[in-house]
Amino acid sequence: MNLAADTKERILTTARELFHGRSYADVGIKEICTLSNVQKGSFYHFFPSKRDLAMAVIDDMADDWAHGFVAEAFDEALPPMERLDYMVDAVYYWQKAAKNLEGRMPGCLFGNLALEISTRDEVIRARINAVFTKASARFHEALDQAVERGDIPPLDSHATATAMLAYLEGVILLAKTRNDPEVVRLLGPAIKSIRIELKPPN
Repeated sequence: MNLAADTKERILTTARELFHGRSYADVGIKEICTLSNVQKGSFYHFFPSKRDLAMAVIDDMADDWAHGFVAEAFDEALPPMERLDYMVDAVYYWQKAAKNLEGRMPGCLFGNLALEISTRDEVIRARINAVFTKASARFHEALDQAVERGDIPPLDSHATATAMLAYLEGVILLAKTRNDPEVVRLLGPAIKSIRIELKPPN
């Protein structure tokens, strides 16, 4: 990794940890530069604004998810409905490890930012929504395959996938509020019981 790439990566990593562990509003550029050991000029070379940095953090985290535990959870080698169990387990162990390390549950970075920023920054809101849309598509695909295999009866897979994602995000939020990852393990498995029926044609 060359010097420029290393500098940019340090800024991204620091910002990601701070935004996730605290909040977007609570973290300033000066603190990010200090902890990254970079000058403000270097910061603005890579990120013209704090918003640009937030967008990069969202993309970086989304890429990690897409190629990390989300990809493992939704591996097509697994039976479709078992992928949901894997996803819940992955979220639980991730949040539990974070609490063991930091003493508190960080929750979901995307959910945290959505709650904090969606009514104040349309650009960031749209980027987070795009991440959620891609996540929902994973559930959608699993449900379609489960129906095709006869594992579950026909349903509105698009609406059910969206509901499943909303439920999981809500469980994570409640667990964060209680600072207790066991909430994820207790409530998470119910995600498989969510069903939205197909509406009959008019």
